[in-house]
Amino acid sequence: MKNILVPIGTSNTGETLQYAVDFAAAVSAQVFVMDVFNVSAGAGNLANISEKVAQSSKERLREAMGKVDAKQVAIKIATYNGDIVDGLKEIDAELGIDLIILAPRSNDIKEEQYLGNTTGRIIKKTNIPALIVPRGTVFEPFNTALTAFKSGILKKKRILEPLLSFQKRFDTSVNLLLVKTPGYVADDLKVNPSLMDISEQLTITENATTYQGVLEHFQSHQPDLLCVFRRKRGFFKKLWEKNTILKSEFFVKIPVLILRIKKD
Repeated sequence: MKNILVPIGTSNTGETLQYAVDFAAAVSAQVFVMDVFNVSAGAGNLANISEKVAQSSKERLREAMGKVDAKQVAIKIATYNGDIVDGLKEIDAELGIDLIILAPRSNDIKEEQYLGNTTGRIIKKTNIPALIVPRGTVFEPFNTALTAFKSGILKKKRILEPLLSFQKRFDTSVNLLLVKTPGYVADDLKVNPSLMDISEQLTITENATTYQGVLEHFQSHQPDLLCVFRRKRGFFKKLWEKNTILKSEFFVKIPVLILRIKKD
């Protein structure tokens, strides 16, 4: 794991950036702090205005960077004129982003929401692995990860790379939770060997939703990391109907690692 990206403006900047820096220090990675702005073609002298806005954006990022303990981690600036999702995809194509670290919601989002609109769009529309960090969380190495899913089918082993990286670096114990939901098929119960190889325990449960399965088994596993897969019919299926997730639909107080699935 080499490149970690923190989108500024989606969360409490200081807390999330400090978490990312502490995490990067533990995994020997560098951090890219990203801000986006939007200057349209109809805005007078586009080149001059875009340059001024970009400079203002960089100053804002430098101010945020100056408030954290860098711990000798390389922190670099990335700005983009346009939509944040397009910017993330472009930066990923250029640099290769291994992980996005972000908070569930921005400061002005309604309290009843777990994922706000911007964070929800990032999870929904990019295939970059993401670590959602609740506000106020201080980084500590992950001791136990609970990986919850309704289908054990994985197309490629590299989907698991972030989780494998955590396990190697932090000696994380990985437990699997296969949730049989209504309408499951026999193939869903065939857990990919790559998942089995990294796990210490497989629990099979039957619940109405994957989230309900997590709720039922959360206390017995006591994880400090929840790992799920980005699928249209998976853990955050409501996200494909809208860009937000209510706390009534999903809520945990620990970091959530969302692994990418190239095709749903």
